[in-house]
Amino acid sequence: MGVDYYNILKVGRNATDDDLKKAYRRLAMRWHPDKNPTNKKEAEAKFKQISEAYEVLSDPQKRSIYDQYGEEGLKDMPPPGSSGSGGFPNGFNPRNAEDIFAEFFGSSPFGFGSAGAGRSMRFQSDGGGGVFGGFSGQDHIFRTYSDGGGANVPKKPPPVESKLPCSLEELYSGSTRKMKISRTVVDANGRLVPETEILSIDVKPGWKKGTKITFPDKGNEQLNQLPADLVFVIDEKPHDVYKRDSNDLIMNYRVSLAEALAGTTVNLTTLDGRNLSIPVTDIVNPGYELVLAREGMPVAKEPGTRGDLKIKFEVKFPTRLTPEQQAALKRALGG
Repeated sequence: MGVDYYNILKVGRNATDDDLKKAYRRLAMRWHPDKNPTNKKEAEAKFKQISEAYEVLSDPQKRSIYDQYGEEGLKDMPPPGSSGSGGFPNGFNPRNAEDIFAEFFGSSPFGFGSAGAGRSMRFQSDGGGGVFGGFSGQDHIFRTYSDGGGANVPKKPPPVESKLPCSLEELYSGSTRKMKISRTVVDANGRLVPETEILSIDVKPGWKKGTKITFPDKGNEQLNQLPADLVFVIDEKPHDVYKRDSNDLIMNYRVSLAEALAGTTVNLTTLDGRNLSIPVTDIVNPGYELVLAREGMPVAKEPGTRGDLKIKFEVKFPTRLTPEQQAALKRALGG
């Protein structure tokens, strides 16, 4: 029989439609190229095989011919009405593997990765500096949804989402990000042609992780289908000094035992570049916390309002003391 589609999907010859769908879901998620960046070529081949197997076995006519005559029978099938192309060995053109995947899962659940020819959408970031210059950032790819059914009524696909990583400095002061997108559009003659565009995103001070910025209809266009909306979702890059907790900022500060008992000064640089020196006169116990009011993150919905900065202290105890140090401490502390 040549290619054994039942074996590819790991189902029996009496498999029901539900069995086929379950098998396809499991295997397509496992072998999607986006999920296998280290062995992409092998994954792409397996992913295409899985899609072809599902297409044949889920179609009663194709399955019946395949069961009786194998691949030779499929070669003699009349080609479908669509004008797809691609090296399918059995004499008929398969649907795009990504289209089948999108029917099950919507837009790609893996974020970035490669897509089928003519089904991908790319954008490039300015790298987060706020000034667009040559799109030096990583090239990302988005996938749009296709119903694959050839319906005459235009459908609106699900939004195409991607993360927009921002530094805490950007989310503190605000920034302008430039993104170059490349997509396919339908021209006046009904042909799919490439188009590039630069989108500007004004990141507002105080925006939080998960904030969404929507560009309506900026996804790929396809015949008989409305373009998808393009959505960027704010993500926070880790910071070396500060950690965000809603509108507050938290930083850890380590002091010696001598500083904890006799006082110290905390020197820090704020996210907007100010240098602060905060004297600490209290005795610092392990777990001691110093709160600087209004030195946290801006509150996006309340301009002029800021959260707090919380400095959490860690006391470093000496690993050993000389007899003279021990005696001196006892005298000083009245022990």
